[in-house]
Amino acid sequence: MLGDDAELTTAVLAAQDGDESAFRSVYRAVHPRLLGYIRTLVGDLDAEDVASESWLQIARDLDRFEGDADRFRGWAARIARNRALDHIRMRGRRPAIGGDETELTVKPGDADTAGEALEALATGDTFALISQLPQDQAEAVVLRVVVGLDAKSAAETLGKRPGAVRTAAHRGLKRLAELLGDQAGDADGLAAVPPQRGRRGGAASAPTGPGGVTHSRSRTQKDM
Repeated sequence: MLGDDAELTTAVLAAQDGDESAFRSVYRAVHPRLLGYIRTLVGDLDAEDVASESWLQIARDLDRFEGDADRFRGWAARIARNRALDHIRMRGRRPAIGGDETELTVKPGDADTAGEALEALATGDTFALISQLPQDQAEAVVLRVVVGLDAKSAAETLGKRPGAVRTAAHRGLKRLAELLGDQAGDADGLAAVPPQRGRRGGAASAPTGPGGVTHSRSRTQKDM
């Protein structure tokens, strides 16, 4: 696993020059979080297939990509989202999209209760709870907290304004905190998730949970 953004940027550049080993490194660094995002769109059953389609397109179009590690994560997330929506349309299902961005008018508060709640969850529990959120909130939380995109990149992926994404993420994290409170009786069974290593902060790398989904550090609501 690549340790920080500089290493990922270097690996992407090498992969663009045809270095297969570098491409494998990029895949290992990005895939777990990307798969987690795809799961919020199509569910567990189809997530691996959609992820494979996404990586085929990423490999095919890689020579046209320009940017650093953050931009690569956003670019990969947009490809994954498009492949997921194509998959949903092909199967004749409607995506469970939440309210549109005009409803997202509440500004985040300063408290970090929701962020702390998310960090207290084990990976499997987190995605079980995220699946209970409205789609706009689920996508915003996963893109910001799991994939690790900033608000601008997440907004570009979703076709929304950065402020709308911040508010959706804030609402989603607040709801996760409420759901976690409902599980208080099982609190002893929840494992703490350490921060992600190398996201310009030098913290330790996040563990990989069930299904290969890995967590980045939990962002505070101020970050959102």
